[in-house]
Amino acid sequence: MTRMRHVVAAVIVCCVVGQPSTGSADDTGWTAGTMLKVKRVSAVTPSPDGRRVAFVVAEAVTEGEKSEWLSHVHLAAADGSASRQLTRGDKSATSPKWSPDGRWVAFLSSRSGKANVWRINPDGGEAEMISDVKVGVTAFDWSPDGTMLALVMRDGKTDDEEKAVKEKRDWRTIDEHVKMSRLYVASVEKGGDGKRDPRLLTSGEFTVVSFDWAPDGRTIVFEHQKTPKADEWASGDISIATVADGTVRPLAATSAAEAEPVWSPDGRWIAYTKSAEPFRWARDFRVHVAAAGGGAVRQLAQTPDNAPNMVGWTSDGTRVLVGETDRLTGRVYAVPVDGTPARALDLGDYSVAPAALNRGGTALGFVAQDSDRAPEPFVVALSERATATQIAKVQPALPALPGRTEVLAWKSKDGRPIEGLLTYPAGYQPGSRVPLVLIIHGGPAGVFTRTFVGVSTPYPIAAFAARGFAVLRVNPRGSSGYGVEFRQANLADWGVGDYQDLMAGVDHVIGLGVADGDRLGVMGWSYGGFMTSWVVGQTTRFKAASAGAGVTNLVSFTGTTDIPSFIPNYFHGEFWDRGDVWRKHSPISYVKSVKTPTLIQSGEADDRVPISQSYEYYNALKRLGVTTKFTVYPRQPHGFIEPRMTLDAAQANLDWFERFVKGAPVPTTASR
Repeated sequence: MTRMRHVVAAVIVCCVVGQPSTGSADDTGWTAGTMLKVKRVSAVTPSPDGRRVAFVVAEAVTEGEKSEWLSHVHLAAADGSASRQLTRGDKSATSPKWSPDGRWVAFLSSRSGKANVWRINPDGGEAEMISDVKVGVTAFDWSPDGTMLALVMRDGKTDDEEKAVKEKRDWRTIDEHVKMSRLYVASVEKGGDGKRDPRLLTSGEFTVVSFDWAPDGRTIVFEHQKTPKADEWASGDISIATVADGTVRPLAATSAAEAEPVWSPDGRWIAYTKSAEPFRWARDFRVHVAAAGGGAVRQLAQTPDNAPNMVGWTSDGTRVLVGETDRLTGRVYAVPVDGTPARALDLGDYSVAPAALNRGGTALGFVAQDSDRAPEPFVVALSERATATQIAKVQPALPALPGRTEVLAWKSKDGRPIEGLLTYPAGYQPGSRVPLVLIIHGGPAGVFTRTFVGVSTPYPIAAFAARGFAVLRVNPRGSSGYGVEFRQANLADWGVGDYQDLMAGVDHVIGLGVADGDRLGVMGWSYGGFMTSWVVGQTTRFKAASAGAGVTNLVSFTGTTDIPSFIPNYFHGEFWDRGDVWRKHSPISYVKSVKTPTLIQSGEADDRVPISQSYEYYNALKRLGVTTKFTVYPRQPHGFIEPRMTLDAAQANLDWFERFVKGAPVPTTASR
């Protein structure tokens, strides 16, 4: 399903990876295992003076008993002249934050057992832990004068709760004694007692989501919601806490969702994003600016997709920068505070995300990539005619990609224009027809963009291309990147218009003379798993399917997911009032029509789309005699976190489609 607006993607790393042998490939060398060589890049953060940049690199480690993404902080000159790894060790380091004077880089690491804040001199030396808490820090930042830290920490167990665990009487009642995230402040330097004990600022019945220091360091603006539950994002409000005494006053508290507050450089204004009223899971957000002292609130010009993610203010206080998807491309937009139209920054011909401003608002760091270009860190000075610079080469030498990727456009059954990305197989000869796999994204408000086709995923595009498959990725109605009307065009309509958009895309590729209509496969994760299950219940034209963590029964999904308001919001009401509609749009209702061999994959620790959804579908297919296979991945949440698990899922998909789409013998692999 759709990801929460404020869930931050886990970050990045370095280290040497042992690569298992994973199946055959053409002479390009791309296999499922090759994707684990592609490093992840994030948190590209320029120093206050803009001369240096900290960033995080994550690398898959699969040696011995390890299966993890190990992240470390790297450092580079802003002109790209030099780069090096700053943190080391077998525990990840993430979330780099420069001190205001540029003398330190602070970061989060669990090297002490729990996530704490550490600092290191960017010129070298050992890291020092500057918070020492038992519950773990989830977010932090320096005060403007560099003498304090603001910390976000989740409530820990009370002494009685700890005792109950030891005595095996640790039952719990849902929605009682909820552990909230609180805002604290702590001194950077030790006090006379040799300690840096954090001081609690917020203690109300709410959980803190994000925050920003006022330029004078006297107050902190923060976003909060009713509880930490993923379903509560729409309850987001904004308040301001006084650092000296913890006094809290509201700034923005309406029935809309207010989020991501950031202070203007002069301290007079606070920018934030605000949803439409009533809120929709199929998002509709605008940037607003409120007077910090209360009173005036202004709505700024809308961004093209009305789904902005806050980046920050420029140094002169005239523009607010936000990140957003524009069709197939991630961009950064400048939204002027005078109400004039938003404008995309010229950051080169790449897809950009995420982005981060330096403390002074004079330099922007970001990750750039394209379908044929692996992610790398970039920086740009926010001055006239400044050009973006790649500050380091993170990626190792990778095999040449098997086939090119191009943008396609077509019209759906009702005439609605639709876009997608087609990746050609290795050595494709124009006019030849090849097997085609259709990949369906999650969300449904997800979007396929110009991201590198070789990244780690259960659906390894480059490896499929190396095996001779063409790969089609479609942005059907309901996707982000095409504006609010398009994103909300599938309300109460899952499996109808979106299905037609997908099938029209497949027919378009067949019509181009590329795809062989007798050799088709379909796969997708989350909402993509919903649509995959839906597709095979509507047609037998696909020879194989793979449904990952898919919603198959809207009623039972809503009763078990961590976002129970999601389907009622999309389908205009609860199942007890609209049961016929819910049944009509549930793939399980059409399972008797399925003839397609279907692979099912799911994480056992998935709270978003609980594994019971996959069990329902698997058991129905099995009882109906449909060829099926269900693999359960232990410890994995909705998005897999262990590289070996991702690798196995990817290899299983390659083997499944080789067998049922191409009718080829399945190669023996070391991963399965």
